[in-house]
Amino acid sequence: MSIRNLHLAIDPRSVAIIGASDRCGSLGRVVIENVIGAGFEGEIWPINPKHNQVAGHRCYRRVADVPGVPDLAVIVTPAQTVPTVIHELGIKGTRAAVIITAGISADKVLRQAMLDAAKPFLLRIVGPNTVGLIVPSAKLNASFAHLQAQPGGIALLSQSGAITTSLIDWAADNNVGFSKIISLGDMADADAGDFLDLFAGDPETHAIIMYLETISSPRKFLAAARAAARVKPVVAIKAGRHTEAAKAAATHTGALSGADRVVDAALRRAGILRIEGLGELFDATETVARFPPRERSRVAIVTNGGGAGVLAVDRLMDFACALADLSPETIRALDRVLPANWSRANPVDIIGDAPPDRYQTAIEIIAQDPEVDILIIINCPTGLASPVDAARAVASLARSGTISEKPVLTCWLGGRTAREGRHVLQQAGLPSYDTPSDVALAASYLAKWSKAQHALVRVPSGRDDEVPIDRGLAGSVLQKAAAEGRRMLNEPEAKAVIAAYGIPVPPTVIAKSPKEAEGIAGSLLASAPRVVVKLISKSITHKSDVGGVVLDVLTPLAAREAAEGIVARLEAHDPTAVVDGFAVQPMIERRHSWELLLGVTRDPIFGPVILFGSGGVSVEVVADTAVALPPLDAVLAGDLIDETRVGKLLAGFRSEPPADRATICRALTALSQLIVDFPCVLSMDINPLVASAEGVIALDVRIEIDPRAVTRPGPNPDLAIRPYPSEWQKQVTLDERRYHLRPIRPADAALYPDFLSRTSPADIRFRFLSSRKHFQDQLLVRLTQIDYEREIAFVALDDERGDLAGIARLYADPDHEAAEYGLLVRTDLQGHGLGWALLTHLVDYAVADGLHRIEGLVLSDNAKMLKMCREFGFSISSHPGDATLRIATLALQSQAGVS
Repeated sequence: MSIRNLHLAIDPRSVAIIGASDRCGSLGRVVIENVIGAGFEGEIWPINPKHNQVAGHRCYRRVADVPGVPDLAVIVTPAQTVPTVIHELGIKGTRAAVIITAGISADKVLRQAMLDAAKPFLLRIVGPNTVGLIVPSAKLNASFAHLQAQPGGIALLSQSGAITTSLIDWAADNNVGFSKIISLGDMADADAGDFLDLFAGDPETHAIIMYLETISSPRKFLAAARAAARVKPVVAIKAGRHTEAAKAAATHTGALSGADRVVDAALRRAGILRIEGLGELFDATETVARFPPRERSRVAIVTNGGGAGVLAVDRLMDFACALADLSPETIRALDRVLPANWSRANPVDIIGDAPPDRYQTAIEIIAQDPEVDILIIINCPTGLASPVDAARAVASLARSGTISEKPVLTCWLGGRTAREGRHVLQQAGLPSYDTPSDVALAASYLAKWSKAQHALVRVPSGRDDEVPIDRGLAGSVLQKAAAEGRRMLNEPEAKAVIAAYGIPVPPTVIAKSPKEAEGIAGSLLASAPRVVVKLISKSITHKSDVGGVVLDVLTPLAAREAAEGIVARLEAHDPTAVVDGFAVQPMIERRHSWELLLGVTRDPIFGPVILFGSGGVSVEVVADTAVALPPLDAVLAGDLIDETRVGKLLAGFRSEPPADRATICRALTALSQLIVDFPCVLSMDINPLVASAEGVIALDVRIEIDPRAVTRPGPNPDLAIRPYPSEWQKQVTLDERRYHLRPIRPADAALYPDFLSRTSPADIRFRFLSSRKHFQDQLLVRLTQIDYEREIAFVALDDERGDLAGIARLYADPDHEAAEYGLLVRTDLQGHGLGWALLTHLVDYAVADGLHRIEGLVLSDNAKMLKMCREFGFSISSHPGDATLRIATLALQSQAGVS
C-alpha cells in the first residue's frame, strides 16, 4: 500500500493511546506523558478499562467509547490483544497505528491476525516492537523516548529502537533538530521504502538519515530511495557488514541480510551515501547537504604546517580520495607570491609564518586551477600569525560555502586559539573540523556521495544496441538444456550462449571419446601450435578441481592421452561421475594479458548481481572482485572495473600496454543484457576472460539455469532496478511527417531549451498550471532523469531533424493504483494528431504496467486539452478546492490501443 494513510501518522489531529496508564514505570504512562509533554494541540484520548482518568485526561474503556475518530492510535497493550484492538480501531475509522508492543512478530499466527485485522480498513501499522514516532513541528511525541526532540530539517528512519533513542540523545547535546523521527520496529506493514516516499515530498525534510539492518521489498525500497535521493541528500548506515554482525542483525530483525558488498552496490546505485558509524551520521549529512555533487572530487590542500598536510593526505588515501595535480600555471603563479621554500606541490605548504594575505592569495590561485575540485584549508597555531585573522581572510573569499564555486572544508587545529577561528569560518558558512583526519573524512563523504549521485542518473537500457545479440540462438540453447531437465549447461553450450551476446570465445569442438579427441586435435593443430582438452560432465561443475583441464597439448596422440588421463582422475575422484565428452579447443596464448572473472550470482534480497575482478584458478585466494546491480551501461561497467585492483593494472604500467578497456566494458554490458533478457539464468562464471590490448576472449564458461523459468520473458522481473524500457519505442507518421516515440533519457535535457523556446507562454502555462519564463537546469535534470519504476515520460522526436516535438509523462502513486499524466506538444506542431498519438502510447503503457486509472489537472480555460480528453474517454469533474482547475480521469480496464 506504500504511503496510503501514512500522512495521518505524522500529521494527526487526534491521538488515542490504547493501554495508557498512571502506573509508575509502565510503557503506557511514559507514552501518554510524552504525548502531553510535547504539547500536542489536538485531542488526546487515553483508553484503558482499568482507569477512569489518566494524566489528567478522561480515560475510556473501549475504542468505541471515544467521542471522535482518532487519526493516530498508539498501542501499548499485551501482544495477544493487538489484533482485536486493530479491528476495533478500523471499525471506528482510525487509519494509522503505532504498535509499541513487542513479541508479536515472533508469533507468525498472531502477526498475521494483526495484519488481517488491518487490511479491510487500509489501516497502516508502524511497528510492532517500535519506540514510536516523533514529529517536533507538530508537537507530537508518540514514543517512549527519554527526551523530546527539537525541530529541524533532518528526517530519521531507524530499524533499531536503541539507535533511535541514542541519536535523539546525541542530537540534543549537539543542537541538531529533526523534521520526523520514525522507529520502524519489525516493519510488519510500513517499511523504510514507504517512509522514504513520504519524506521525499515533505517540505520540512531537507535531508534523510537511516539506520538499516535489513531491506524489505528491495525494488520498492530502491525506487523510493532513488526518487528521494534525486531531490535531497540521503545518508545511511547499514549494519551487518561482516558475517557475524549480519547473523546478529538477522536474529534481531527476523529477516535475512544480503551480502554486504551487494548492499553497498545497491545503496550507491540509489544515490545514497553509506557510512559506517553513528558518530559520522550527522557530520556526513551536514557535509553533503551543503554542496551539489561534483563531477570529479580531486582535492587540493592549503596549509601552514607541512605535517598537518601530510596527515590529511594519509587519510585521504585511506578513504580512496584523489589528490589534485596542480597545473604548471598554478605552480608558476604560486612561485610569484609564496616564499621560496614553499612545498611546490599539493599539499601547498605556505609556511608557518603565513599572514592572512598569504592565505588569501594562495587560495585564490589554487581555486582557479581546473584540476582542483575540492579545497581543504588547514591552519596550525603558531606565535607568528593569528589563526583568527587567517580565518577572516578565508571567510572573506567564501560564497555559500564555496570559493570559485568549489567546496571548501577547513581544519583549524588546536583548542583555545582555534576555537574563535572556527567560529568565524562557521559564521561564513564554511564547515570547520578539529583534525586533519576529520576534514579528510568530510572530503571522502563528498566524493562518495558525488559518485553515488552519478550512478543514480545512469539509466541502462533493457536493450543495448551496441551489443551484437542473437537472442534466438541463446534461447534455443537454454531451452534444449531445460528440456533435458538440466540446471548446468555444458561448456560448449555455455560458450554458445555468451557468443550469441558478442563475447568472443575460441572455437570448441566436442569429442565423445579419447579417440575422437585425437582426431579433432589433429585438425586443430594444423593451424594452432597447441590445444587444450577439457572434461565435459553434467555432474562436475569445476573441472580444474578434478584434473579435468589439460593445457599445452602438442600432438594428436597427446590429446588422446590427455582425455584418458582425465577419465582416470575423475574415476579416482568420484567413481559415480559420468563423462559426457571432451571439449578440444586451440590454446589461446596472449602476451601482456590478464585473466579476469566475470560472474553472475543471485542475492537473496536484491536478486541478480554482476561480479568482476581477477580471475584464474586462484580467484578465491586473490579475492580481488567488485559487484554491481544490473542493468549496466558502459559508464557503470567502467566504474565496476575501477573498483578492483586489477582495474588499475588493466590501464597499463611500465612496459605493459593497457588492455582494451572498451571490449571489457562490452563484455560486462553483454552479461548484463543476458540477465535482463533471460530470467532463467541463476548464476554464471566466465573464468578466465583473457584481456589484452587485442581485446578479450572467454576461455571457460559455467552457466546455471532454472529449467522451470526458461520460458519467462524479459525484461527480468527479478532485477532490483528496472532497465530503460527500450521496448516502448515506435514510429508514427502524421500528415506525412514521421516521429520517433521513445522513453525519455537524461541526455534529452539538452533538447528542452529549443523545445521550450518554440512553445508559446500560453501552452507552457496550460502544462505547468502557472506562467514560467525560465526553467532552471536542475528542473530539466529532474524532468529527464527518471528511474522508470514510478515515472515514465515519452518524447516525440522529429525523425528528420531530431528536434523534440512533444512530451507525455506519467507519475504513478506509490500504491501503483493511479498515475498523474501531463502532455505538451510544441505549439507549431499542434493540430496534426501528435498529442493524440502520445496520449495513446501513454495509455497503452499504463495498461501494461497494471495501473487502474490515470488522471490529470487541467486549467478550466485549456479548451483544447479538455476537448481531447472528452473525445478520448476521460471523465471531467470540477476540482473541489480550486475553481480554475478540472480533474480529467480515465479508467484503464480496456483502454489499450485507443485510436
